[in-house]
Amino acid sequence: MLLRERQDSILSALRADGAASVRDLARSLQVSESTIRRDLEILDGNGELTRTYGGAVLRPRSTVEDGEPGDEGAYAPEADLHLKTAIADAAAAMVRDGQVILLDIGTTTPLIARRLKGRDITVITSSIAVFDELRDDNAVRLVLLGGVVRRNYRSLVGSLAELALSQVSADILFLSCTGVRANGHVVDNMAVEAPIKQGMIASSDRVVLLASEAKFPGSGALRLCSVADVDVLITTENAPEETLELCRHAGGEVIVA
Repeated sequence: MLLRERQDSILSALRADGAASVRDLARSLQVSESTIRRDLEILDGNGELTRTYGGAVLRPRSTVEDGEPGDEGAYAPEADLHLKTAIADAAAAMVRDGQVILLDIGTTTPLIARRLKGRDITVITSSIAVFDELRDDNAVRLVLLGGVVRRNYRSLVGSLAELALSQVSADILFLSCTGVRANGHVVDNMAVEAPIKQGMIASSDRVVLLASEAKFPGSGALRLCSVADVDVLITTENAPEETLELCRHAGGEVIVA
């Protein structure tokens, strides 16, 4: 059995039962327990399961590949397109020639990338959708972070992407999220993406949060940062003023697109 076939079988077993032991998996797949342990370590690193003592469990539903309709991570560009287009216009207007730009995953960042074509800039991204927008542009210096491909989300995740980010220094990060709480917490609903986003924040001089009115409060339980931590919040006209004021009070700029 090939490596990926074996790992798919492991994930299928977890989806069926929720958890599985190393011993049971080794027996059912007819391989050694050490082989199963190595597979579990890889799958845990990729965010596809959680390693436990003696076995593994499937990650919560909010972290699996199928996602929820309207999630910023899932590639559904038609949802709230007019809001995303307005935000993309405002974001692209902030970029100056010669800058290094980090573009997060999501459905708004490819729209920003489209507006940056022909510019004398460097774009670093974990988004395959952003890569597709800029791959044939000779003016933009394009850097694609390594990692494991999440096909449904058109993104790269895992330890390779995190390691690459530790070597990056960017002028601006355009950060996506799945929700902004009333208390200002910026959240996401995919545990496998959260370390990438946090690595991007750490690697950037300036953080620009992209959050249309649909993201207030949105969804998600994994805290990325606070609106008080971002330098600029780009939103749309029906976002709650009380939450926007938390950003302004901390010295951040709010742009209503």
